[in-house]
Amino acid sequence: MATTAPKRVTAADVARSLGLSRATVGFVLNNTPGQTIPEATRARVLEEANRLGYRANTAARALASGKSRIILLVLPDWPLDHSMRTHLDEASLALDEAGYSLVTMTPHPGGQARPLWETLRPDVVIGLAPFTPEQLAEIRASGVDQIIPPFPGGDEAAEGGLGFADGPRLQVEHLLSRGRRRVAFAASADPRLADLVMQRRDLASRTLHSLTRSGFVADSPITEANAAEELARWMDLGVDGVVAYNDDIAAMILGAAVRSHISVPDRLAIIGHDDTPLARLVVPALSTVRLDNAGLGRYLAALALSAATGSTPPAAGPETDAHLVERETT
Repeated sequence: MATTAPKRVTAADVARSLGLSRATVGFVLNNTPGQTIPEATRARVLEEANRLGYRANTAARALASGKSRIILLVLPDWPLDHSMRTHLDEASLALDEAGYSLVTMTPHPGGQARPLWETLRPDVVIGLAPFTPEQLAEIRASGVDQIIPPFPGGDEAAEGGLGFADGPRLQVEHLLSRGRRRVAFAASADPRLADLVMQRRDLASRTLHSLTRSGFVADSPITEANAAEELARWMDLGVDGVVAYNDDIAAMILGAAVRSHISVPDRLAIIGHDDTPLARLVVPALSTVRLDNAGLGRYLAALALSAATGSTPPAAGPETDAHLVERETT
């Protein structure tokens, strides 16, 4: 036997229950500015709406106002790691406090799903990395006017926008300050991170070359399967310091060193990046670089809100605010 969905409670139902006009109830429920409604009446309307189970019809409201109050954040095809989750949590909270919903999507090569900018009609589409010209054309064609960033970006825009310059520089400078001169770069083998790995490697390499006029002694992608073999090869090359792409990779090198009875940091200093909980939990604890991930999330929210409301955009973001966290592996 088919069941009938319960009837949606409307503003008219609230007005009928209280014996008030629909206009008065609508002004209260929509928080319409410029209306002089007594506080006692406002309180009665809100209390009765809550008692009856009234929920705003957001689709109708969006149609009437031309605003969906949705911010669409387009993510690159990266793993959802600790840093990314912190970005999203802070951005979502800041937007929620302003009355907006954050929705994320990740375009995949060859994907067949319709892009969410077509189905949701968001007020703002913001990309964590620059859009391609084709993506920008598609978003604009769907009717979205507010896009961040508004122009396609090349290699320089991608590097600067991600704000990783200070992190690799701090990693290299710290190892050199500890007297390490034969430094290796431990990369991630995840193909989804190829662009990020290249950016961090290049930034670290430039810093190393500017300070020592030399480059990395070794540079290899590290996995759980090859960490011990690669580390043995590096030790034969005289490597005494490792710049790791992130804390996960640093922990793989550290684990291989511990199992191979290589003293850390006496024979080998290791520094990670991102200051994830893992960096504090491994033994010995990882030296690393901390970025203001929460601040970046709030900055993204502020950018989106400025575009959605026409307010002044934030002057600058915290994405290059990196700090060295010295622990036991250096």
